[in-house]
Amino acid sequence: MARTPSNMLPLGTKAPDFDLLDTISDKKVALDDIKGEKGTVIMFICNHCPFVIHVNPQIVKLAKEYQEKGIAFVAISSNDVENYPQDAPHLMKEKAKEEDYSFPYLYDETQEVAKAYDAACTPDFYLFDSDMTLVYRGQLDDSRPGNGLPLTGTDLKNAMDAVLDSKEVDSDQKPSLGCNIKWINN
Repeated sequence: MARTPSNMLPLGTKAPDFDLLDTISDKKVALDDIKGEKGTVIMFICNHCPFVIHVNPQIVKLAKEYQEKGIAFVAISSNDVENYPQDAPHLMKEKAKEEDYSFPYLYDETQEVAKAYDAACTPDFYLFDSDMTLVYRGQLDDSRPGNGLPLTGTDLKNAMDAVLDSKEVDSDQKPSLGCNIKWINN
């Protein structure tokens, strides 16, 4: 299991726009169409990564709780599906149903979106405020496969609560850790 940390896109960065295939609805969606009224969490995930599999239950729980409060959740998979066929769009759709995702699961075929967000690993979390300005990037919490720490979502949850309370998000943020994004070899 490769252990790749987040690149930590600079806070204050405006969310790069995108128009990607939602594997759940089979429709193209733009960031503008799915962003949240109070904030937007963009997650780079994939089907097969043990780190993502580990956090999936907490992601689903947080999404259901915070979507009701005006924070949208969006998942994006940017992996090379030729060399990692388990991350193909039709299997992304199956995974979304299996995990009960209440958010779009987008396919970044060209990997341009992952590059625009400087995403490095799965899972990689980004929280943008209502103006689509980056206020948090990094880990969900300290839990990792096999480390025995419970899944809490504390780091992301604290950042979302600060956004909802119109408070400044603590800038002391820890990178996420996971499998590297499977880049296409050009």
